[in-house]
Amino acid sequence: MIEKGTIMESEAEPSSKELLKIYDTTLAEKLMQKLLPMIENCAKQTRSEKVVVAVSGGSGSGKTVTALLLSCFLKEKGIENYILSGDAYPHRIPKYNDAERLQIFRENAIVGMLKEQTYTEERCTIIQEFQKAGNDADEKHVEKYPWYESYLRNGRKALENYLGTEKEINFEEINRLVHAFKAGGEKLWVRHMGREETELWYEEKDFTGIKVLLVEWTHSNSQYYSGVDISIYLDSTPQETLQSRLERNRDQWIDNPFTMMVLDIEQKMLKKQAEKAKLIVTRDGTVLDRKEYAQFVPKLQK
Repeated sequence: MIEKGTIMESEAEPSSKELLKIYDTTLAEKLMQKLLPMIENCAKQTRSEKVVVAVSGGSGSGKTVTALLLSCFLKEKGIENYILSGDAYPHRIPKYNDAERLQIFRENAIVGMLKEQTYTEERCTIIQEFQKAGNDADEKHVEKYPWYESYLRNGRKALENYLGTEKEINFEEINRLVHAFKAGGEKLWVRHMGREETELWYEEKDFTGIKVLLVEWTHSNSQYYSGVDISIYLDSTPQETLQSRLERNRDQWIDNPFTMMVLDIEQKMLKKQAEKAKLIVTRDGTVLDRKEYAQFVPKLQK
């Protein structure tokens, strides 16, 4: 929907007008028509020169490219800005966080079975075989073993209480940075995180003259995150997210049942949080405000 090409996650700064030649700018242009007046009104209402705009959505929804293009358009209007990636703020690097998610699912699945008295030594043997095969989160097992529903339900519940929460993400640190920016902080330390143990570092960034902070992050609509003035939500599906991860070879066991469970939980969480966004982009590229989206998705009406 957005890209003519692909973009590497390591690219942090837009390359001026070159990006506008490479990528389809249709969506960003639509967003700018509504976003620019919002930024101007926000600056007037808060009597502040600092405005925080968040671009959220699942993996593969186009957050990175959209943020880069918006950055280019804002600079063309003389509005200096900086793109902050929220992906640098989990407590653990990706491979350790993936392991933590799996451990939480498996341990609580079994503990839940014990509480419900659905656990036996014989069933444990079956569960362990599924775990070794890496498919213990597959709902199809319930067809042969009805008791397996207890394992899946308890594991999923624990996972829902971890994903996108303060247990997984250092919201306190990113909140502190955002509020320091809004308070007029000039030199602030920005966190960066790669995929290996040695790839965690901080960069001192000079925010002098920067008017808009563009936060590009899956969780920028979270209830744990504060300081956002204008939020943009890009809609997507778990299938689109999976396809994006497959194309980027982002994680191990990308297309297994556990990953699909994680993506499904994430998608439901993002849909629920979408009602906080001021601008929502549907999968066909339509840009809606909050009221229009509530009509578009009746369950979000209040």
